[in-house]
Amino acid sequence: MIEAVAIILGIVGLIGCILPIIPGPPVSWAGLLVLFFWGKEPMTLKFLIIWLVITIIVTVLDYVVPAYFTRVTGGSKIAARGSLAGMLVGIVFFPPWGMIAGAFIGALLSEVIFNGQQLKNSVKPALGSFLGFICGTFLKLVASGVMLFYIFKYI
Repeated sequence: MIEAVAIILGIVGLIGCILPIIPGPPVSWAGLLVLFFWGKEPMTLKFLIIWLVITIIVTVLDYVVPAYFTRVTGGSKIAARGSLAGMLVGIVFFPPWGMIAGAFIGALLSEVIFNGQQLKNSVKPALGSFLGFICGTFLKLVASGVMLFYIFKYI
């Protein structure tokens, strides 16, 4: 029974990497936590803490990477902040697609409105924001996928 709960948490965590309504890596880590306390196979506290740190880092990076990619592709600090703000607004009002579109639109509008850039010059930083979102999602998928692997390993 406990094993089924851990597997469900691992699978829901993996799905949560795509659906922003569910915090993917933290839910996957909860599956490891269940097995740590109630699983049949022994898991070390060090292993659990390492995965907690990885989970925290990946979760934070998921919000930081789109803003970083916006800056790398020539966007201003305002565009990077707009990307983050757009992503947060999008996730609240139009999940799951609003997160993707929000990051793009937030960076684009910030460059146009606050920096006075032409629309054609603002598209590159906005695309950087989108690329950052894709990279953040990939990081979450990898982390949650590996945690699901370990959930199966410790069953």
